[in-house]
Amino acid sequence: MPSLPRPGLPFLLRSLAVAALTLLTACAGEAPDAAPSKLVITGSSTIAPVISDIARRFESEHPGTRVDVQTGGSSRGLADVRQGLADLGMVSRAPKDGEDDLQWHALARDGLALIVHADNPASALREEQVRAIFTGAIDTWAQLGDELSTFDEPITVVSKAEGRSTLEVFLDHFELTAPEIAADVIIGDNQQGIKTVVGNPYAIAYVSIGTAEFEASQGTPIQLLDLGTITASTDAVRRGDYPIARTLHLVTADEPEGLALTLLDYARSAAVADLIEGQFFVPLAP
Repeated sequence: MPSLPRPGLPFLLRSLAVAALTLLTACAGEAPDAAPSKLVITGSSTIAPVISDIARRFESEHPGTRVDVQTGGSSRGLADVRQGLADLGMVSRAPKDGEDDLQWHALARDGLALIVHADNPASALREEQVRAIFTGAIDTWAQLGDELSTFDEPITVVSKAEGRSTLEVFLDHFELTAPEIAADVIIGDNQQGIKTVVGNPYAIAYVSIGTAEFEASQGTPIQLLDLGTITASTDAVRRGDYPIARTLHLVTADEPEGLALTLLDYARSAAVADLIEGQFFVPLAP
């Protein structure tokens, strides 16, 4: 059998150079300490709009970085962080017993507001009236008397789905349990509640004060009901006057580091206080 020609020196040198470059590229791509350029944040629909605003500003100041913000409720945020599916979770309530395995980082203050259509003659409800409406003891607006005595229409009760922090805060404040709620419509996020009220002049729902004030400022035909003699407003939350208030949190599985820590510090700084106030929340940063 004739012998094959042996490759020349130039060919061997080129082959070695290509192999070395390939190895260096592979090693660089596998470097364990390479800085991540993407963050995933999931959870509360109450917090998501302001975190999305913060994320866009953060991305503009950190070219090449991407922040993916997804909703699904506070329960999802907690679960995703525990399972490693999200870098940060958005949770619109205080931590519960058994949740000290996570790191909780306060972001802002918010409240819960009862909302009705802008054409509804109601302006305020007492706490006992709220309980009666949401348990079905009162089922028409006229039964509330006063300025509603001629508004003889059935009340459409809109409540949040299980796993939503807004529901938990509502139940806790009014000392109710989920089975006691006589809901006609079950919704997930705040926007669903607002759309339901916009489309039904006889509906009542409870949503984030910040979200409701923002929508009303944009011309959405809703109104926030005072709770007794206390105005439902961000200013009342800021003063500490409004009784249904809560702290909005970002949570992490461990002490944050790297890009997650950079974003977390940024989200809790005075640099984005205007974005938090622009969504009608009360920033905690100086």
